[in-house]
Amino acid sequence: MRISARILLSTRLVFVSCGLLAQVGASQANVIRVEIERLRSDQGQVFCALYSSPDGFPKDSPKAIARVKSSISNKKARCEFFGIVPGTYAISVFHDENSNGKLDTNFLGIPREGVGASNNARGHLGPPKFAAAAFQFLGGSMNLKIEMSYL
Repeated sequence: MRISARILLSTRLVFVSCGLLAQVGASQANVIRVEIERLRSDQGQVFCALYSSPDGFPKDSPKAIARVKSSISNKKARCEFFGIVPGTYAISVFHDENSNGKLDTNFLGIPREGVGASNNARGHLGPPKFAAAAFQFLGGSMNLKIEMSYL
C-alpha cells in the first residue's frame, strides 16, 4: 500500500508540475517585440518602457509595467517584453548615448538624446500623450517598429 500511495502522489506531482509549466509557457508566448530604427550611432544603449496607463507615460519609467535595456548594432536596437497579458499599452524609448542611465535634456527640458514612442507618436510642445502611442495587444506575438527622433 505504501508503494502505491507514493506512486500515486508522484504521478499527481508530475501532472501538477506539467500544468504549471504549461501556464508559464503560455505567458512567455505573449511577447511584444520592438525594433528601434534610425539611431544616429551605435554608442550607448536603448531603454524601452512598457506602460499600461497614462500614469507616468512617457517619462516616469518606474511607473512602467516593464522595462528593458538593449544594445545597439548597425544603428538599430531590439527590445522584447515577455509574459504580457492582453490589453492596451504604449511604449516609450530613448537612446542613452553616453550610457549614464538617464535621458539627458537641456535647461528647457528638451531631450539631447533620441526619443521615440509606439505608433511613432510625437508630442506638440512636449512629450506624446498615452492615447497617441496606445495600441491593443491581443496576446500571442506582436512586432512593432519605432523610429528614434532627435530634437
